[in-house]
Amino acid sequence: MAAAVCGRGRRVLGLVVAPLLVLAVACGGGSGDSGGSDTRTAAARPLDQAFRHPGVLVSEAQLKRVRAHVEAKEQPWLAAFEQMSGSKYAADDYEATPYGVVECPPDTRPGRGCVEEREDALAAYTQALLWNITGERAHAEKAVQIMDAWAKVITGHTEANAGLQTAWAASSWARAAEAVRYTYDGWNDGQLLRFERMLRNAYLPQVRNGSADFNGNWDLVMADATMGMAVFLDDHATFEKAVHHFRTRVPAYFYLKSDGKLPVSPEGSDIDTAAELKKYWFGQGTFADGLSQETCRNFKHASYSLAATAHMAETAHHQGVDLYGEVEDRLRAAFEFHSKYQLGAEAPGWLCGGKVQRDMGPDTEVGLNHLRGRLKLAMPQTEKYTEQRRPEGTDDLFVAWETLTHAENA
Repeated sequence: MAAAVCGRGRRVLGLVVAPLLVLAVACGGGSGDSGGSDTRTAAARPLDQAFRHPGVLVSEAQLKRVRAHVEAKEQPWLAAFEQMSGSKYAADDYEATPYGVVECPPDTRPGRGCVEEREDALAAYTQALLWNITGERAHAEKAVQIMDAWAKVITGHTEANAGLQTAWAASSWARAAEAVRYTYDGWNDGQLLRFERMLRNAYLPQVRNGSADFNGNWDLVMADATMGMAVFLDDHATFEKAVHHFRTRVPAYFYLKSDGKLPVSPEGSDIDTAAELKKYWFGQGTFADGLSQETCRNFKHASYSLAATAHMAETAHHQGVDLYGEVEDRLRAAFEFHSKYQLGAEAPGWLCGGKVQRDMGPDTEVGLNHLRGRLKLAMPQTEKYTEQRRPEGTDDLFVAWETLTHAENA
């Protein structure tokens, strides 16, 4: 990895200087696994403590281990690298297609820039990973080129799917930018400042406050994007906002028997009666450990939420905050529950009327790496599912190359 110099707008490996003090974000409501309001109201980390960089989803140490695995031609990392480097996102001549306003309607009307934005953000992240693994500067240059093309023109997102679209793209933008800024010395100050302004003006306002009344995958992906941008921007208050969102939304999305007879109500919503919760949980009236709010909709959306939850916990882990520990039992149960039925176990009559839609995505590596890899917890169903689909590639939305970055990568 390239060395870098210190200073505003310059890259530096390891820690960077952050603002000394920010106001803590007040928290409340919800019922987390930690079992007390103290955890939810206290600042997640010292407010004068600098963020660790790179530290959005993937750390410097993890990037180095990936590079060593690939150079040694070890599996499954080599296959994952070949999968990534053979994708359209890795093309040497990849060209961005930026839009000033991205319009994403919720119906059959055609959008403007929705696919292009998501794909360009994933391409920037892919090129950033290629730079870190191969050391070829052309990949870092391409990542910067893609990011700068969008930073020059985009002003916002419209239509009813704006929140989710913004979150999907912003998640990848933050990971790409983080993996370039602190390992590459060619991103000039003007380009960097323009990209930071893009995140602050065209992305953060759309996702920072979440979407309490929507299906939970919206809220969790929005919080994932918020946390990634907060770390990249060294924005302590926004990081605290994302942590609060995690602590209140994850328990309202994945059920544990300790919650009581009914699931936790999403903070800020009006969904709080038994009838409202049953409707919100797609008609499910019997609750079991690991069930998610969208299980009876389909496993695809539950899987998005598994990925977003693990992404946030992983980023927080790199910043010295143990969000994994706060939801360890809940997250483990959710991974095992959905992996079991995805692998073909017959759904009992009480579960979604005996019919489930088995369409999980490439969303298990990050959570498995922590729960099974770091904590040594038994995860037989999740392990089996993950090993069967390795290398986990990309969903072309906000998840990409996580076998490469997180398989057995503590």
